[in-house]
Amino acid sequence: MARRSVVVPYDEQWKKDFEEIKQYILAAASEYVLAVEHVGSTAVEGLSAKPIIDIDVVISDYSVFSSLNECLAKIGYYHEGDLGIKDREAFDYRGEEELPKHHMYVCPSFSEELRRHISFRDHLRKNREDMLAYSRVKEEGARRYPENIDGYIAFKTPCIEKIYEKCIDKI
Repeated sequence: MARRSVVVPYDEQWKKDFEEIKQYILAAASEYVLAVEHVGSTAVEGLSAKPIIDIDVVISDYSVFSSLNECLAKIGYYHEGDLGIKDREAFDYRGEEELPKHHMYVCPSFSEELRRHISFRDHLRKNREDMLAYSRVKEEGARRYPENIDGYIAFKTPCIEKIYEKCIDKI
């Protein structure tokens, strides 16, 4: 089944959705967590996005990963591995509690992918022109490739790469 590319205008509810998920995770595993970061497009006010919250759970290092994984499993998260990205562990949520749709990753504090996520988010929060340009590209990509997520991703990649060139020194 093809994954759809649906992009909607920014929604203030995303901040609340993130906080709900963050508190759910912290209630179960705060002793292992340094931070819970709202990353991705839903974390940038004004940016159009797929209505899925992206979350990076930051840990000190992998010495706490096993214990954290056990806590997360008890509340409905299943470890999926790194999915090909070093120092970023993906989790699927299948819990009984109804949470907003989200993607959750666990990253050690030294993770390059974590730094990329935060740098990109922070750049877009501070640079309205880039945020609006990226928003337009995402909207156009979703219009052109509504049934082709790979086409959507390929369409927006050049814009993402240009933005990374501007914020790479902050990574």
